[in-house]
Amino acid sequence: CEILYAQGAGSLPEWLQGTLVRNGPGLFSVGETSYNHWFDGMALMHSFTIKHGEVTYRSKYLRGDTYNSNMQANRIVVSEMGTMAYPHPSKNIFSKVITFLNHTVPDFTDNCAGNIIKYGNDYYATSETNYIRKIDPVTLETQDKVDYQKYIAVNLVTSHPHYDKEGNTYNMGTSIADKGKTKYMIFKIPAVGKSGSAESPALKNVETICTLPCRSLLTPSYYHSFGMTENYFVFIEQPLKLDILKMATAYLRGVNWASCLKLHPEDETLIHLIDRKTKKQVGIKYYTGAMVVYHHVNAFEEDGHVVFDVIAYEDNSLYDMFYLDKLKDQDTSGPSKTFTKPTCKRFVLPLNDKGEAGEDLVKLKYTKASAIKEKEGKILCQPEVLTEGVELPRINHHYNGQKHRYVYLTAAEKVESTMITKLDVETKQRLDWTAENCLLSEPVFVPRPGATEEDDGVILTAVINSSPGESDYLLVLEGKSFKEVARVYVNVELHIDMHGYFIPQND
Repeated sequence: CEILYAQGAGSLPEWLQGTLVRNGPGLFSVGETSYNHWFDGMALMHSFTIKHGEVTYRSKYLRGDTYNSNMQANRIVVSEMGTMAYPHPSKNIFSKVITFLNHTVPDFTDNCAGNIIKYGNDYYATSETNYIRKIDPVTLETQDKVDYQKYIAVNLVTSHPHYDKEGNTYNMGTSIADKGKTKYMIFKIPAVGKSGSAESPALKNVETICTLPCRSLLTPSYYHSFGMTENYFVFIEQPLKLDILKMATAYLRGVNWASCLKLHPEDETLIHLIDRKTKKQVGIKYYTGAMVVYHHVNAFEEDGHVVFDVIAYEDNSLYDMFYLDKLKDQDTSGPSKTFTKPTCKRFVLPLNDKGEAGEDLVKLKYTKASAIKEKEGKILCQPEVLTEGVELPRINHHYNGQKHRYVYLTAAEKVESTMITKLDVETKQRLDWTAENCLLSEPVFVPRPGATEEDDGVILTAVINSSPGESDYLLVLEGKSFKEVARVYVNVELHIDMHGYFIPQND
């Protein structure tokens, strides 16, 4: 763990006080073994603590069971989604049989390299398995291992929950073949325990809000996030499916679990709308064409409609592009030839389905999105394209579930981003920030305390700088103008990560 007082250029706003904690894969080889996929690398957390204009930088590996087992064996012994680990040749046949059984009914990794989330008063490193790891957000020390399945029957859980103004957390997971059923579950973790005091883990007080049956028992849809408004949840059941039977035999067949994830372009994408008050699905059947969505931007309600924005792909080439051998072979001078450009799309769901067949039920004047009622009563939703070539969307979190105007994103013309952008979803105009020889992480918006305007705040992003003689740095941009406010240089090499969470000092 390195603790450094960083040097800066420009000056940080006096009101900016808190810690930006980021998480992502950081170690890709152990001994003579290496991971196949970038997402599989062992989690490396890092943080920037901002206090009275000074910044402290910290970095530490997540020391979970996966990390400890791999380090002790000096080889990769725990399988990840894109890398199957096999027993050492010197192991006896009994150990090999046990290893095989463990992979037939997999006990997933606790290498939580996807995001940082908050449940109750606690912070956790998370991926998408049933395990999360509590961390100390100040020291980055690894703490308790928490198993979702002790509190709610989910095997896979998203790393992109929603938070309301009261501090409650909402998340979604898949329960695979539990009592003969595969289903999706939306659940709530209250801000405090029923006793009135914050308990740890907060999962002890989990409440199941609703369950949705999977349209196919053994091939549930993969999803990475979901939408939430004041009165509804939005779930996209896309035709990117995980084949459970193939997963059970993957180890025997010598393939990774990721090979069991397949897009079925001939299938429709179902859009489920769940009423938060009744805890039941709205009866209207919405659908659109086949697509792959990882990140929701935001969702809100207006004049009898639910509007939601997502980053959508035509196929699943994004995952394939992150195999390490493909990353090494990439031509970084231009757009990837095998990487499908993502598109920021807006969908509109009318809450009233009364109308004639062939009628567009969207009555909002400012969007080109449509919802055509069909003879069977289903509603075909066609999106409006807001912009192209962007990913890792973030908004002012005070507008989560409310109508928003601004989104902060990375440019995604290729796998590694060299630009971040501010998108005005009303005018479709973009403000860009870029610098030579720089790779940028997900932009995180921090609102100014007491602000009344949506873009009154700053954007934080970690920058990897490959210019000779120059250091990596934390970049601070003004929210309104998108112009540079400050750079905070660190005398260590930063790493490409996935997602982060800003913790205000008073939290």
